[in-house]
Amino acid sequence: MNQVRVRFAPSPTGALHIGGVRTALYNYLFARKNNGQFLLRIEDTDQNRFVSGAEEYIRESLEWCGIKLDEGPATGGDYGPYRQSERKHLYKSYALELVEKGHAYYAFDTPEELTSERQQQKEKGNHTFKYDGTTRLVMRNSLSLSAEETKRLLASDTPYTIRLKVPQDQVVEVNDLIRGKVSFQTNELDDKVLFKADGMPTYHLANIVDDHLMKISHVIRGEEWLPSTAHHILLYNGLGWGHEIPQFAHLPLILKPNGKGKLSKRDGDKLGIPVFPLSWKGETPEDSFSGFREFGFDARAVINFLAFLGWNPGTEQEIFSLEELCEHFSIEKISKAGARFDFDKARWFNQQYIIATDDAILAEIIRPTVEAKGFNVSDEFLADFCGLMKERVVFFNDFVKNGYYFFEPVKTYDQKTIKKKWQPERRKAFDRLLGLLSQLTDFTHTAIKNQVVEFMEEENLKFGDVLPILRVAVSGTMKGPAIFEMMELLGKTEIMKRLNNAYKYFDDAILVS
Repeated sequence: MNQVRVRFAPSPTGALHIGGVRTALYNYLFARKNNGQFLLRIEDTDQNRFVSGAEEYIRESLEWCGIKLDEGPATGGDYGPYRQSERKHLYKSYALELVEKGHAYYAFDTPEELTSERQQQKEKGNHTFKYDGTTRLVMRNSLSLSAEETKRLLASDTPYTIRLKVPQDQVVEVNDLIRGKVSFQTNELDDKVLFKADGMPTYHLANIVDDHLMKISHVIRGEEWLPSTAHHILLYNGLGWGHEIPQFAHLPLILKPNGKGKLSKRDGDKLGIPVFPLSWKGETPEDSFSGFREFGFDARAVINFLAFLGWNPGTEQEIFSLEELCEHFSIEKISKAGARFDFDKARWFNQQYIIATDDAILAEIIRPTVEAKGFNVSDEFLADFCGLMKERVVFFNDFVKNGYYFFEPVKTYDQKTIKKKWQPERRKAFDRLLGLLSQLTDFTHTAIKNQVVEFMEEENLKFGDVLPILRVAVSGTMKGPAIFEMMELLGKTEIMKRLNNAYKYFDDAILVS
């Protein structure tokens, strides 16, 4: 195999969908597995759809995911520029070369004429108008017009496009690395526009020219581009590059969580789940989306989750670091079938990564959230808090949301537990426990537990009589970390205050009920 060079080539038309991140990931993994190069190319030839900030969003998304570029607009490289808008001087010469070789032609049809022809075809019962070998001679182009008229129109600055001249009655074949041999009948293909009247190339021409000039060895892209592959092979052959056509691999679709249809950017809003790597603020609420990062995901979990959306190592192992994915990845193990976007599985991956992360590192991650809420705690306290909570959360955002009571007084108490477990006649006994705890000089979870057990034996009480009361008094809820570890972290002074306040509240709650 010659040197592997792959590219991720998104258009800067808005937020990068998570399916695009998977495409970038598979390209990156393939490059690293084969000691190759991975580059980013921004395909911004359609200036009407260009969105400011989109390129920066793409780069930030890849960086957050840990997908490092070897070449790109901000990275540089030997094959730049890496924005197609900065390469537009290159493309016209190749379009003209195709015309000279008889593989393309000038088309002078105005938008109005094209609309009129579509309408006429519709009236004849042909609901889909196709500019191809059966219709090109009735249109206004250099194939239907005389050479003199074509020269006159070109000299008069009449707007024109350049279209690919698709040959008739041929079969174009591609050996797709995922799908095997795929055949296309040229009679079913249209004459794609290669060069637009505004002086910019279309995706088809720019894509082929750039892949050739950048020495791309493998084109790994979404399944939606498979129908265009025949046109691209015709372009390679037309330009005399048939012996250098890259190998193609068309990735399976990412399906909706219910498995029915392609996952769309609107599905995130409908289902309340992220389908973008990072949040994106558009000009309107409808164009704004939440991201995996802001949802509270670990980037490593997102990468692990995305890798399994279409690929499987063939083993029981599910947790892979990015380095391990690079080592085990192979295109042969990518499925042809669409992959269901199982958000519950994404949650599971994230939970596993949080549990496996060092407490001090988790503390660094959640500190901005803690400080944003006005809480001021030490690094040691925050790390211990993370250690207690990390097996009880799914997202980074859950730490403070679920464990708020570690940082401020309890807001609400579990009424069901109070009514079921609090008995006013035991108030005196619980006051005694409070006094015993206040006398502890060693306020560790072990010492607290020993004191509580001793108290229960003396009062002839069971764990079910005491622990629910302590838990609700300290945290307001029956959920959360082990009660004695929680009490140790909060400290004796805070625990005494909480127990006093809770006992009074419990008495009042029982009286009201």
